[in-house]
Amino acid sequence: MGFLEQLKPLWGTAKTVLPITAFMIAFKTFFLRHSPENPKTLAGGIVLSILGLHLFIKGASISLLPLSDSLGRELVVLDNKLAIVFFAFVLGYFATLVEPALKILALEVEEISVGAIPNNVLIHSVALGFGLGMALGILKILNNIPIRTIITPILVLSLILIRLAPEEFVGIAMDCASATTGPVNIPINMALAIGLANVLEVTDPLLAGFGIVGLTSLGAVLSVLSLGILSKFL
Repeated sequence: MGFLEQLKPLWGTAKTVLPITAFMIAFKTFFLRHSPENPKTLAGGIVLSILGLHLFIKGASISLLPLSDSLGRELVVLDNKLAIVFFAFVLGYFATLVEPALKILALEVEEISVGAIPNNVLIHSVALGFGLGMALGILKILNNIPIRTIITPILVLSLILIRLAPEEFVGIAMDCASATTGPVNIPINMALAIGLANVLEVTDPLLAGFGIVGLTSLGAVLSVLSLGILSKFL
């Protein structure tokens, strides 16, 4: 009975992967009239995907989430807002460099642009914007600033940069923003922000702890659009 209980979370992960996989295989087989190539490899890959996703979710829940939450609760010990904000920037910057989706996207951009947009330049530009967004989000929590007060001018600035940046960078910026919200950044950023908001008596954790992911994504958009504008003069 204990063994079966331990298998329930794995089956829960499988139920999220198998339906979409089955749908794609059925569509390919019955509508496109093409059987999947290398069925054994495909089946093995599906099993590995389920196991990998399950192990990552389990690992993040017992490591990244509690570590980030405890770190956020302990940041107030520094008693220095500037140091806390700088720490948030560094954390956001380096966490973004780890995101696998961003790396894949940057490689695709470099290939399609025939090397005109190097993947390393794009990755570090996104990391810079993400780090700034993370720092801004933590500053918002520390000073109990309403989210609308911060987001409104950022959106206005985004619209201005969209008008000034090359058209191809606009689409890249949108995709980079979504690529940063991956399996590394989300657990770290959310748990850190909520942990910090929970120990501050001057703010509501529900209002202050959430919204930071949106700010980091907007920061990534601004940085890539700025890169596009700079590319005009380089």
